[in-house]
This record gives sequence, structure tokens and C-alpha cells, in this order.
Amino acid sequence: MIITTTNNIEGQKIVNYLGVVTGEAILGANIFRDMFAAVRDIVGGRSAAYERELGKAREIALDELEEWAEELGANAVVGVDIDYESFGQTNGMMMVSATGTAVRIEESRS
Repeated sequence: MIITTTNNIEGQKIVNYLGVVTGEAILGANIFRDMFAAVRDIVGGRSAAYERELGKAREIALDELEEWAEELGANAVVGVDIDYESFGQTNGMMMVSATGTAVRIEESRS
């Protein structure tokens, strides 16, 4: 399945718009990762643990988006937007959401 942030797919004709699809992933941040991230923030550098968790969450959200699109009969999703939020009492939860439009593109005849 083609998943793209653009509103069209070059060289492909959209023949049917099937609706908005979304996928979300919510992950709790581990207290030990939080402590190491705080130390990393003080001394500078990147927090590899958070980057890995956000990467996992993004993959989950996009997988859910694709599954929903397939259920609608789509073979592509256009206009995908990925958002990141932290929430909870101490911002200890992370949410990644992906939203796009499920479409049916014309099958290429090669």
C-alpha cells in the first residue's frame, strides 16, 4: 500500500475517496528512561531511548492507519499527517497519531 504525505500520487489517478483513517499509539515512559533522559538533557545530546520509543509508536500508528484503509478497500492513503503529544500528570505518556485519506488508485496496466 502506498502511504504518502502528499495529496496525490505522481503518475497515479485517484478513482475513489473512501474516507479519513487514523491510527494511534500511546506509550508510557519508563521511569529509568526518564531519569537517563533528564541526565542527557542536562549534559546535552540525544535521548536514544525516547527516539526508539517514538519510532515504535510511529510504526504502530502507521500500521493501524494502513489496516483501517485496507478494511475500507483502499490501496493507498494520501495526505498523511503525523502528530506527537505528551500528556499525563508528569507528561509520562506519549501519543503518536497518524491521519490521512484512504483512496483507491487506478491499477497500472503494464
